[in-house]
Amino acid sequence: MPPARPRILYVTDLAYQARGRRYCDEDIYLTSRLRCDFDLALCHPRDAVALMDAFDAVVVRNSGPVLAYQDAYDDFRRRAVAGGARVYNPLSGKADMAGKQYLLDLTAAGYPVIPTVDRAEDLYLLPQSERYVVKPKIGADSIGLRIVSEQGVRELVNGEVLVQPCVDFAYEVSFYFVDHDFQYALYAPHTDRRWQLQPYEPADGDLEFARCFIEWNGLDHGIQRVDACRAPDGELLLVELEDLNPYLSLDVLDDTRRDAFVAAMKASLHGFVAAES
Repeated sequence: MPPARPRILYVTDLAYQARGRRYCDEDIYLTSRLRCDFDLALCHPRDAVALMDAFDAVVVRNSGPVLAYQDAYDDFRRRAVAGGARVYNPLSGKADMAGKQYLLDLTAAGYPVIPTVDRAEDLYLLPQSERYVVKPKIGADSIGLRIVSEQGVRELVNGEVLVQPCVDFAYEVSFYFVDHDFQYALYAPHTDRRWQLQPYEPADGDLEFARCFIEWNGLDHGIQRVDACRAPDGELLLVELEDLNPYLSLDVLDDTRRDAFVAAMKASLHGFVAAES
């Protein structure tokens, strides 16, 4: 009798509407490939708690911003931790999975991030700018983001938002990792069309930049995306470290790179299930 295949509960919201992208297409494609190696079922994030005990691992993918189902997500985290459920990405992530506090922590620690503060008395620590970005500490997909003048920023700092200088960057670039292994990079060469991505060939210094955040986060397994911008002086600065459910833009890749990513994800999941068994 052949050995039982690992059972995967794949959490996604196939109806989620994203600007300029179809998240559901990516998950339909990925699950069609993962079924070669795993017994797999899909569910909405609100159904994960009721179903997860019957599976060897729970894979959280394009489930949308948790703000839309915060109560269910908080319950899922509590029960998964209490019951020892195997969640991929592991719930120990320190970046977007846990909110935006990490941007403050990384700023204080001297990492190459867009400088970030959350207190009016700390505004002097930011580079002087004519415009500032103000965004909620608990947020995603630019929900609640505002760009305000130097004169208007102080009245908005209330401990619940982050403040950053508005950087006139040359372009945005994202680096995609499975476990600690770099897979590919994509960038938006046109700042007014941020979702029109193209393959990007990173220099050694670019990869060193991205890897420092993967190492900082300390996840042994999982998919992470390091989002950065190229500052006017040529330096890369971290915009976000997405460690919960990063969209992968697999449709931008050629067949070779897409196949390589799928192979890396399969190997990672096999290792994750085996390590936790």
